Amino acid sequence: MIYHVLPGDAVATEFKKTDIVGKQIVCRECLVVGDIDAESLPEFWEQRARFILSEYGEDEIEYHDKVADELAKLTDMTTDDEVNLWFEYELFCSVNMWFCLWLLSETRAHVYRVEPIGLDEADRWDGFGKIAGDDLKACLELRSEFSAEDIAKGAALWEAYRRKDHAALDTLASIESPCFPHLGEVVAAAETQDIQPVETLKAIRESGETDFGKIFVEFKKRAGVYGYGDLQVKQLMQSD
Repeated sequence: MIYHVLPGDAVATEFKKTDIVGKQIVCRECLVVGDIDAESLPEFWEQRARFILSEYGEDEIEYHDKVADELAKLTDMTTDDEVNLWFEYELFCSVNMWFCLWLLSETRAHVYRVEPIGLDEADRWDGFGKIAGDDLKACLELRSEFSAEDIAKGAALWEAYRRKDHAALDTLASIESPCFPHLGEVVAAAETQDIQPVETLKAIRESGETDFGKIFVEFKKRAGVYGYGDLQVKQLMQSD
């Protein structure tokens, strides 16, 4: 069976318009925020459900149905399955992808990285936002296969990130692989995540700007590597 793990409902909507073969699994998590250091996977899902409830007011049962149960499918893959991970480069998507690789690490499924194509260096954090139709098919055609070592590396990146083990992250970032472009920048962002986004937002607000739309656009220009959406930036503003 062929599976496509898509980074959110927006991409899933465009994906449905294509004739790409395979079942969709939509990743609706946001693992760059909230507690992620649980002792077991069942405890992890419960922990995340409580966090989503407290931060966004989403129902815990709905979380399990629409988020946890979707991603948990990855642990049931077999050697006969092909899994395409459609993830962008920035920290937000990278962490979600590392988690997916961790879930897949014991399955021996055939795993591929599908990247957003045609992005300029300045636009590298924009991802699949403006890609649709035949361009999505072109992204799939240019996919890269994760080796067993790559999958293990992704799982190790997840473990290091959830423990905030910066030394381990630095070591993993030093090992080059075509499946992990921009990893050095992403790891550097992970290590400054608790400080730099807040400082960037503070500097923007100190300039006198009060319109959230303009603040968000400027934040993306200065700190696009974090991949934060409007919800995450609003949370930073509330905590500032």
